Amino acid sequence: MKKRNFVDTLFLLFNAKLPSKEQAELLDCLMIALINPGPRHPATRAAMNAGVGKTDSTHILPISLGILSGSHLGAGEVEGSVRFIRKNINKDPESIVESLLSNPQSLSEGDWHPVPGFGNRFSAVDEFSLQIARQLLTLEGAGKCLRWGNAFATALAQHQMGWLTTGVAAATFADLGFHPRYGAGLFQLLSAPGLLAHGVEMSTKPITAMPFLKDEDYIIEK
Repeated sequence: MKKRNFVDTLFLLFNAKLPSKEQAELLDCLMIALINPGPRHPATRAAMNAGVGKTDSTHILPISLGILSGSHLGAGEVEGSVRFIRKNINKDPESIVESLLSNPQSLSEGDWHPVPGFGNRFSAVDEFSLQIARQLLTLEGAGKCLRWGNAFATALAQHQMGWLTTGVAAATFADLGFHPRYGAGLFQLLSAPGLLAHGVEMSTKPITAMPFLKDEDYIIEK
């Protein structure tokens, strides 16, 4: 408590050594980027539904983390993303994209993740994840995995795809030396504060406080 901060201790717990100044800065920035998945994320909506439904406060976080464990924008694809990046780190990103998208039938409507950690959101590039990656790449602790992932995301951009938060987290974990199996749990851990905050915030409010869309904002295609 007297000698080390939370980031140093977290890194030590999983890597059995203290981080360098550059590694600590990189992990700290990733923690800030992931701390709140936001109200549009399915896991956050689960926390809010649990809170407004007057679920016991001890259950709000477990419920939302259960949703966050899934493969859609969740921890379920982080380990796979770490392994994908590490496996292809010495390959040409553009060649991999060309091979992945060689079958036009693969380009389905809606969100599509051709590989773990990369794809689109609402049929477009996820600008939030892109901004996180760009910020992390300016840090001295950013390594080969983040740089390769960025090149891969750039090659995907012409197909309206790119980084997802799970991919950014995976590349950062890989650069920091975390074992792939830690990826899912670390992603949940770093996202937990925002889930809890949204859920508990709704626990004292009526169900009418939920941010439902107005009827006129729904679009029904014929």
